[in-house]
Amino acid sequence: MLGFDGNSLPAELAEYLARGLAGVVIYQRNFTSAEGLRELTSAIRSAAGRPVLIGIDQEGGTRFALREPFTSWPSAAELGRMGDPGCAEQVARAMASELRAVGCNLDFAPMLDLHMNAESPVTKDRSFGADPQLVAAMGAAFGRGLYSGGVLSCAKHFPGHGDAAVDPHLDLPVFEGTMERLETTELVPFAAAVAAGVPLVMTAHILLPRIDPEVPASLSRAILDGVLRRRLNFDGVILADDLGMGAIAKRYGAGEAAVQMILAGTDVAMLCHDSSAVAPAIAAVRKAREDGRFDEEEWRNSLARIDRACAQSEAAGPAPPLSIVGCDEHQSLAKQIRARLR
Repeated sequence: MLGFDGNSLPAELAEYLARGLAGVVIYQRNFTSAEGLRELTSAIRSAAGRPVLIGIDQEGGTRFALREPFTSWPSAAELGRMGDPGCAEQVARAMASELRAVGCNLDFAPMLDLHMNAESPVTKDRSFGADPQLVAAMGAAFGRGLYSGGVLSCAKHFPGHGDAAVDPHLDLPVFEGTMERLETTELVPFAAAVAAGVPLVMTAHILLPRIDPEVPASLSRAILDGVLRRRLNFDGVILADDLGMGAIAKRYGAGEAAVQMILAGTDVAMLCHDSSAVAPAIAAVRKAREDGRFDEEEWRNSLARIDRACAQSEAAGPAPPLSIVGCDEHQSLAKQIRARLR
């Protein structure tokens, strides 16, 4: 999945879509109005000529959330303090209706990392909390809400950031937890999400030296295939977070990272901010396949998972009208929730 600059679909990205690109990542930088975003997503679908993933960050709160005219929703941290899964599901369903109205079919949420470190730049205000069972219940409810609203959810960031303190946008976090710690703590919300049928899981660029001391989780076959696929029995799409983040870019070239992620079990990798890295990454993957480095059965299974998610992303029927974006009903719901938080 690729990101881009500007408010219109670049010709190069349109060509990639026509050639089979899995999808596009949308940022606030790509639109100035709901109408403009709807036109952009329509252009993406037209260029692809088939169902594709059109993903966006809408977690609520202020950090990874959409600004006006979209409804300003409470953050995951605020919803977690309420501890009401039904409320989280209601919010997510309303979020999904606004996303569908502008043509987005994938929300990079819920975030299932536990807020174990009070000063963590990753989880602060974005996590439902530190209690694995609470985060599991809230995350599963959030995913149900998105699904009932016609939008795919993406649980992130597997296997969780634990109490790591480094922001992977800048450098590589390290989590010293054992497998036993993960199974009783960080993995609990992800296991619940998988059991609830989450269609996509996003991986974390984080090193877990007690499980795989060689490479970050997003490049680790022991973690992706061994834990996510085999222990948790996840059969959806594994999505790697942006290859351009400092945790990866400071250590690997985009091509090397893309190849290693696929070898580890990733289905889709994201390149969101560096257009110059796209062609080298695609070329490296193509050469690795020509050289026979990928297992052909795994390659076919991966394509089938991507096709299934893309088809599912377009199965909700006609989109709601644009007037639902920031509508009075949603503003009232957000206001009521904030009143409960006082």
